Amino acid sequence: MSGVALGLEIVFVFFLALFLLHRYGDFKKQHKLVIIATLLAWYLCFLIVFILPLDVSTTIYNRCKLAVNSSPAESNGSYVSLAPSKQKCFKPWSYIPNGIMPVFWRVVYWTSQFLTWILLPFMQSYARSGGFSITGKIKTALIENAIYYGTYLLIFGAFLIYVAVNPNFNLQWSQLQTIGIAAANTWGLFLLVLLLGYGLVEIPRSHWNGAKRGYLLMKTYFKAAKLMTEKADAEENLEDIMEEVRKVSESIKYNHPLRKCVDTILKKCPTEYQERMGRNMDDYEDFDERQNSYPTEKSLVKLHKQVIYSVQRHRRTQVQWQILLEQAFYLEDVAKNETSATRQFVHTFHSQEPENKIIQYFYTPTVEWYWECLLRPWFYRVLAVVLATFSVVVVWSECTFFSTKPVLSLFAVFIQLAEKTYNYIYIEMACFLTIFFLSICVYSTVFRIRVFNYYYLSSHHQTDAYSLLFSGMLFCRLTPPLCLNFLGLTHMDAIISHKNTQPTAYTSIMGSMRVLSFIADGFYIYYPMLVVILCIATYFSLGTRCLNLLGFQQFMGDNEMTSDLIDEGKELIRREKRKRQRQEEGENRRREWKERYGNRDDSTRNRVVHTDQKESSFSEANANRPLSKYTRSNGRTERDRIELLQDAEPLDFNADSINDDPLESDSGRLKREIERNLAYLDMSLLESGEANWTCFSGWYLYYGLTQLQKLKELLQMQGYREVQQRLAEDVSFLQCLEEACEDFAPGADWALGIFMKHNVGWK
Repeated sequence: MSGVALGLEIVFVFFLALFLLHRYGDFKKQHKLVIIATLLAWYLCFLIVFILPLDVSTTIYNRCKLAVNSSPAESNGSYVSLAPSKQKCFKPWSYIPNGIMPVFWRVVYWTSQFLTWILLPFMQSYARSGGFSITGKIKTALIENAIYYGTYLLIFGAFLIYVAVNPNFNLQWSQLQTIGIAAANTWGLFLLVLLLGYGLVEIPRSHWNGAKRGYLLMKTYFKAAKLMTEKADAEENLEDIMEEVRKVSESIKYNHPLRKCVDTILKKCPTEYQERMGRNMDDYEDFDERQNSYPTEKSLVKLHKQVIYSVQRHRRTQVQWQILLEQAFYLEDVAKNETSATRQFVHTFHSQEPENKIIQYFYTPTVEWYWECLLRPWFYRVLAVVLATFSVVVVWSECTFFSTKPVLSLFAVFIQLAEKTYNYIYIEMACFLTIFFLSICVYSTVFRIRVFNYYYLSSHHQTDAYSLLFSGMLFCRLTPPLCLNFLGLTHMDAIISHKNTQPTAYTSIMGSMRVLSFIADGFYIYYPMLVVILCIATYFSLGTRCLNLLGFQQFMGDNEMTSDLIDEGKELIRREKRKRQRQEEGENRRREWKERYGNRDDSTRNRVVHTDQKESSFSEANANRPLSKYTRSNGRTERDRIELLQDAEPLDFNADSINDDPLESDSGRLKREIERNLAYLDMSLLESGEANWTCFSGWYLYYGLTQLQKLKELLQMQGYREVQQRLAEDVSFLQCLEEACEDFAPGADWALGIFMKHNVGWK
């Protein structure tokens, strides 16, 4: 089994990092180098967390062998072990042979440090650059990182001068290496304590609040109000940028030297804007004939950068809005189903994505009701209590891990008890749970924090390249000090335990921190105690209150602004829900229309084809156009207009008989005419429900009302009961649209008013 556990964990961690990166990144649209660099950074950091427990168990076994094989005289001059000299040592199942772990840690650690301090910052600037060539992007990245690299060189130089002027030290390569490691770990530990103090309180509290009835729904309403503001701002910003791109595109013609740069910018624009700009482009106009001031290449680089940012932000807000709507609809369904007597979970809307048949078979509506309405709140409460207990143990150990006599750190007590019995499985599980909980508290904060719009990790493939690379930098800087802090909590670090015991392979590559005594004996020991103050501040939401005072609205239950945003979000969700319901009703009516009148309408159109071949060809050309799922086809509208103008011969309603057509009977012809107009009525009314409540809604309603008038005249003569009943349903449908027309479609409201004025009391 030697090395098998190490190999399995290496493979497992790789797929874990790949899965998380796929959730947040976009493999198809983002650059391959960005994906590879971020994947490597995440993979190395997760690898340290998962492999370190194996290093601990292997170190304990090596200490046991050293104690058994060495005599008391030899042990006084070398490493000392707590293990009894006469006890037999048992090799752990995950034992890693000697010489593998030091090499492994050197490769992992120095690769991650190269990524976080040199490569990833350069790639960040490269990804954000608006240059049109590789050389231009590299030049921009070097200029932006000059100050960045210079700052760290200054800090390293200060440490170097301190060691040089100290007469107790002789400068050697190993000492210089230790100084660099100490500087990196000091910076990482400073940020680590800040993030850890927030996560230790917020993670248990979020699970406890998630079990409260209505809490998640209120918070979703709050998020909806804020996201709508951000969404509107992103749309407005995109419109402004696209207007500037349009002006540049119109001024720089096809034979201008900078036209290639403009074409590159146009390719980054959304498709609808590209088509709009392409129609207004006159490629036959020579740019030399007009005395205009053309933009410079520098201004185009800036515009290119703005286009990339605005398009990414607009796409992200659109996707987040749809996801938030689904969450809000589902939480509202949970609130409604809590009082259900049938104990069957009923969804307001069907899922737009196809569900897995296996999950659908086991996760029935009854099981879903018991989980969502009965079991999940209790599960969240129990989980919150467990996480809160872990947080208390971590805070206590952070404040007492420097005490070795007596040992006050609870994690050190657990590891030392297991070390006496050589229960390696327990040791590895205890180490893994401890470091995994610490990592969750730190990493979850990295995924949650948002630095305006510059750094923001968004799921569902909506994270930009800059944020992905920045997250990789943070992980590489936080993981090494996090692991050193864990080893200090468990007293596996000789600097903390003050014992001359064999160190872990991970500690050995860090070098002796005694070179910088004020860091090893001061900062590393006493700075983590500040986690207590940060936990108290997080518990009382001091940071949230400060952000509210600064104008950055946060969710707070006792705040008036929060209540206003909740009400606003609730209204937004209600409108979107009504819109979704109208769309589903429209789809159902359209499906019913196709089932009932599809064949008859086709026969009527075929009869019109023989009457006028020219107009029929035009109609068929429009009918053959593919219809998009989310857009309205202009060809179908033109076809309907033409067919409406192709009425049959005028009927003489005053005559005793209307049997003028020798090819068909009077009643059959009149009935087909009524059914044809009724089919067009249904089509026009459905189009009004799918017109997204723009000015076209009024046109479609007026189009349908024209058909109503025709049906009225026909019904006065023939009066089919089925047609009368169906017509009454259409009038009721118009009345249901009245409320929506008041807010969204002034044109539709005007058409509806005309209809109600001339048709009051008539159905």
